Amino acid sequence: MSEHSDKNPPADNITAERLREPGTQRTGTGTGGGVELRGPLERRELPPERPEPDEDPSARQEQPEALTGRQRLVAGLWPPRITRAQLIVALLLFVLGLGLAIQVRSNSESSALRGARQEDLVRILDELDDRSQRLEDEKQRLEAQRTELENSSDQAEEARRQTVEKERQLGVLAGTVAAQGPGINLTISDPVGTVEADMLLDAIQELRAAGAEAIQINDVRVVASTYFADGDGGIRIDGRAVSQPYRFKVIGKPADLEPALNIPGGVVQTLEKEQATATVTRSEKIVVDALRSAKRPDYARSSSR
Repeated sequence: MSEHSDKNPPADNITAERLREPGTQRTGTGTGGGVELRGPLERRELPPERPEPDEDPSARQEQPEALTGRQRLVAGLWPPRITRAQLIVALLLFVLGLGLAIQVRSNSESSALRGARQEDLVRILDELDDRSQRLEDEKQRLEAQRTELENSSDQAEEARRQTVEKERQLGVLAGTVAAQGPGINLTISDPVGTVEADMLLDAIQELRAAGAEAIQINDVRVVASTYFADGDGGIRIDGRAVSQPYRFKVIGKPADLEPALNIPGGVVQTLEKEQATATVTRSEKIVVDALRSAKRPDYARSSSR
């Protein structure tokens, strides 16, 4: 009995040994509580990997490079894509800009008076009033002449008389005849030698704006074509050298001429800043006797018949 048991091991031991063998598959338990074995396990291998075919380099599409911000901006602006609405908007903006430019220019032209000093504004107003008054006087004089011509029995004689009077007036303005009348004497002393030609020109312009009808500086008659220049020997007027003191003889309304020179910031104060002195005196009789030769124009001719 013992020999049989040694030769035939128990079933449980056989089953355990079969489970420990490689390749043995266990499916479950039987009715007796044992394990049913179905034989060795089958090894299933994965199919070999297939290499992917190489892509054709010619068919491979190159991806575009990333654009920078400036490149995107240029690409969006050029070539331009102009529509009708954009053209209308551009035209409206152009018209608006033109209007703004005209407005700014008009404001800049009037800004000169806004920044002027009070004394300059007073002088400008006085000059405008004087010019308006002179124009009104000239209008009344011309109307009186017309009335005399219409009411005169001998209109031809009256016309000749007015022609002679007009010739005298033009002679005074041209400097070809002497003149006398009320006015002022202006004497500019320049011991330091700081007075220049432009200062004398400023004085002439102030006097003309105030209604001066005839002006003489030393021995030189001042007319519309007179020019001033700085030279080596001093100031030259119409090419003639003049020395200080500069004596002005001015015919006009003294009540207008003297204030035009003495206003704040005017001729007198400007000369005093240059260490020169200016003296203005009124007179009821000023004689302007320096004459200029009448020159016949080379090309201009009278258009009246």
